[in-house]
Amino acid sequence: MVDVLRPAAAPSPGTGEIFQILRDGQARTKAELAALTGLARSTVALRVDALLAAGLLRPAGEAASTGGRPPARVAFNPRAGLALAVDLGATHATVAVADLSGVILDARTRTIDIGDGPEKLLDTILADGAALLAATADGLPLVGVGIGVPGPVEHSTGRPTNPPIMPGWDRFDVPGYVQRTFDVPVLVDNDVNILALGEQATSWPRVDDLIFVKVSTGIGAGIIAGGQLQRGAQGSAGDMGHVQVPVGAGSAREPGDERDLEALASGSALAIALRAAGHEVHSASDVVDLVRAGNAAAIEATRQAGRDVGEVLATVVNLLNPSIIVLGGSIARAGEHLLAGVREVVYRRSIPLATQHLAIVQSQAGDRAAVLGAAIMVAREVLSPASVDRYVAAKGSKSADSAPT
Repeated sequence: MVDVLRPAAAPSPGTGEIFQILRDGQARTKAELAALTGLARSTVALRVDALLAAGLLRPAGEAASTGGRPPARVAFNPRAGLALAVDLGATHATVAVADLSGVILDARTRTIDIGDGPEKLLDTILADGAALLAATADGLPLVGVGIGVPGPVEHSTGRPTNPPIMPGWDRFDVPGYVQRTFDVPVLVDNDVNILALGEQATSWPRVDDLIFVKVSTGIGAGIIAGGQLQRGAQGSAGDMGHVQVPVGAGSAREPGDERDLEALASGSALAIALRAAGHEVHSASDVVDLVRAGNAAAIEATRQAGRDVGEVLATVVNLLNPSIIVLGGSIARAGEHLLAGVREVVYRRSIPLATQHLAIVQSQAGDRAAVLGAAIMVAREVLSPASVDRYVAAKGSKSADSAPT
């Protein structure tokens, strides 16, 4: 197990820093690593050998010889360990096993009710995870668990905080409960944050500034800026749903309407509005069905929801200047109508420099984006420079202790 819980001072560039260069999967020789880091070849050789002994690197053949014996190459070993990734929604749960490069090895999805409470649901999910690990682990160690939940999370503790659609989960110690079954680091985050990580890895790996907006039962955003997921001071960054939407020119809303974005444009809000207009609609999925059936009222309501989302996003674009805005969630999957409404407002209200190269697109990552993001979240923690240094040091200490005297 890679221990990420205890602070440690890492040398720079230490063993963990050299390992980061190899995270891209490209095989390199020790001489190439020495040239990249500026370290002596003997220093690089010691650190690479330690990473090989710890199993984090693997031999990767030989480079072309320039005379004499061909130099050996090494590469990142993504099968050094496994991550258990969990995506909890209001009505579904997906559990997956992934290697340390984020490749999903196996997964299963089941219908749930998030209102059943944490103990009952986590017991079910952990049983699914144990079954998947038994079938796929092949002797590889579990190094961490990543969980996405449909509500605000205090990331430093992994505790959901006042989650509106998760009765019984407020301040529940999710990491502590999971660690009764799996004694590894457990990371918990809002589902839209892990969706942002999964979408970036799947569709936009070279984009450092991306915003993922989920429009479903609720509304939220995952913000990646400068290549890093931005959670804010307490973990609440991206809570678009509680931003008050201004009443724009030409809006059908009454002056003084102070509803927030979630009350106007979420799947639940659309269902309420359409039901009040006489349509048989009870949930976000019913709204999607109506849109796909060509119902004019549902299409216009969804288009207006896109405009309302765009009113908030226009300010976000001016503040953060992303390259890509990705729309996901059930309402976004209903067709182009939400997307068209967002584009209509964002391109009109944001400053030209911010929208000059801005693309607003639908999610392409599919149903496994969230578990992929959860696996990436785990890998980034357990393979950080400080964590790798601790892990390699622990491995070296164990080897020394077991050596004959």
